[in-house]
Amino acid sequence: MLISIISLLLIAYLGLGMVLYFMQPTLTFGPTSEVPYNPGDIGLDYEKVQLRTPDHLVLSGWYIPARNADFTLLFCHGNGGNIAYTLDSINIFNELGFNCLAFDYRGYGNSQGKPTEEGTYIDAQAAYDWLIKEKKLKPADIIIFGRSLGGSIAAHLASNVEAKGLVIESCFTSYADIGQKFYPYMMVRPFARYGFKTIDYIKEVNCPILFIHSRNDEVVPFEFGLRLYAAANEPKEFIEIFGSHNDGFLYSGLIYREGLSNWMKFLKNYQQQTAAKIKIIS
Repeated sequence: MLISIISLLLIAYLGLGMVLYFMQPTLTFGPTSEVPYNPGDIGLDYEKVQLRTPDHLVLSGWYIPARNADFTLLFCHGNGGNIAYTLDSINIFNELGFNCLAFDYRGYGNSQGKPTEEGTYIDAQAAYDWLIKEKKLKPADIIIFGRSLGGSIAAHLASNVEAKGLVIESCFTSYADIGQKFYPYMMVRPFARYGFKTIDYIKEVNCPILFIHSRNDEVVPFEFGLRLYAAANEPKEFIEIFGSHNDGFLYSGLIYREGLSNWMKFLKNYQQQTAAKIKIIS
């Protein structure tokens, strides 16, 4: 009888694991196709962008210029919706004097294809390449910015290209780690279909990194932000905000804006100091 009960429990456990395994694409990616808003709706000039990937997909994006901008943000949004729901962030970036390229991963908004982990990495690279080739920017002009799932994508990109800086907001250490948080009763790692190993990517990033995380984040624990920060190379900075996972950047208001503004000033000085050191060495 005991063996039968254990066998039934094991079968049920494995069955639940398989259900979660096959549900992971839906749980991980939450794209919407309708794009009901654009930067013009909040009074911002913008350029519609089409990004072409090496695997022959066309992605949709917006390039929003700012007055007298020193840097351009390449913005990688989270796992839900599409770029229409990033306008609050775009408006903040614009007011702080950043140009911004916001784009949709494959399968999101008007972008072709279906979302995959490897696909998101390819898409972010295509956005970076567009800034280099079409806008004639240098890597030192580009700041890569990722929020939530986009933080892992941004970290992956920054580990493979040169950039002025990297911003990681409300991001997890790895897909398996966040899965374990939501399903503590499961052996998540054997069933995990994705990697999104943010903490591994962070270790390979050599530009300045700014981490932003809320202690009240109900989706990605604050501890994850601290672990990413600890794993990162110098120079690095951590800004603690407050509010929920999805609205902390709005709820924190001045803390968030001043944090980004001060970090931009640091990047300018860091650029000048680095150039001076190179000059002295040469």
